[in-house]
Amino acid sequence: MNYREQSLKKHAEWKGKIEIVARVPVDSRDNLSVAYTPGVAEPCLAIQKDVSQSFELTRRWNTVPVITDGTAVLGLGDIGPEAGMPVMEGKCALFKAFGNVDAYPLCIRSKDTEEIIRTIKLLAGSWGGINLEDIAAPRCFEIESRLKAELDIPVFHDDQHGTAIVTAAALLNALKIVGKELAELKTVINGAGAAGIAIAKFLRKMGVRDITMCASRGIICEGDTSINPAQQEIAKVTNRRKLTGKLADAMAGADLFIGVSVADCVTQDMVRSMAERPILFTCANPVPEIHPQKALAAGAAVVGTGSSEFANQINNVLVFPGLFRGALDACATTINDEMMIAAAHGIASCVSDKELQPDHILPYAYDQRAHDAVAKAVAEAARRTGVQRRR
Repeated sequence: MNYREQSLKKHAEWKGKIEIVARVPVDSRDNLSVAYTPGVAEPCLAIQKDVSQSFELTRRWNTVPVITDGTAVLGLGDIGPEAGMPVMEGKCALFKAFGNVDAYPLCIRSKDTEEIIRTIKLLAGSWGGINLEDIAAPRCFEIESRLKAELDIPVFHDDQHGTAIVTAAALLNALKIVGKELAELKTVINGAGAAGIAIAKFLRKMGVRDITMCASRGIICEGDTSINPAQQEIAKVTNRRKLTGKLADAMAGADLFIGVSVADCVTQDMVRSMAERPILFTCANPVPEIHPQKALAAGAAVVGTGSSEFANQINNVLVFPGLFRGALDACATTINDEMMIAAAHGIASCVSDKELQPDHILPYAYDQRAHDAVAKAVAEAARRTGVQRRR
């Protein structure tokens, strides 16, 4: 099937992938008077007295916007907020299908960081959480950090943390196959944008100690003033062996390669230079850093990609529906590290030891068990760490 042609045809038929459906009847005088005027005045007054009642008396508790400025949509780049709408609608459909979360797109026609932050803050009283999507780095870092600090509902940039969580889940199971431990891994991450930096930070929290970051010009080193501030910051805690050179130099002797970069930048010789039984997560889309069959032929023990064309698809869809379901169920005020780590373990747990194979390290995206496991683990972590809203 030509998915692109078919998708354009179906989008013209669908005229949108989501819609609003009323949850209450308004088909009689009594029903209308309860759902709307005059009866609706009472919940309005209750919320005026106590704003937290908005989580009890409205759909706010289950509502999440998928917010973009259209500057980093899929692999298409800066295509604008309107052009990003099909992706945002698709995300909302996945929220509903796998997490029963009511999500809708909010595409902001601005690239001004302060204007975006102000817009979101002004509307935040309508939502139980916020999913940021396809906002270019480094602007996305400040937008998320500011909103997390200034709002009392969960704020989550899926391109950063969703990618990091599902990558960690894949790694937990891949390590069972190769017989290695997190703390002993020599890791290379190629791509030092939002996803790559978030993966590095998250893997460090999971227990990975030795990480070398690479960008288009080669290995990132502390003290290099030519890289952006976010890269300078991550360079302070990565590449502690002070390696220099290109990607090939970083990969020599490495146990793990994670690519969130560009197609065909890894050769078979690079794979052969890695440690025994290496793991490669080559997640560039639509074409990975190296074709899985080439990587396996060169000695890779486990290979994952970002594509559904190959085994071991490493996709954020395993994360965000369940993560928000759990955060909303706990009425959490934030999404913290413990909740994200719980999500990674929840995903990994859905592949039993009997099912685990080099070509099956993650549950499938449509496996509802995975989304339910993430929701349960995240809600428990929220309650355990005391970030649920006080009522």
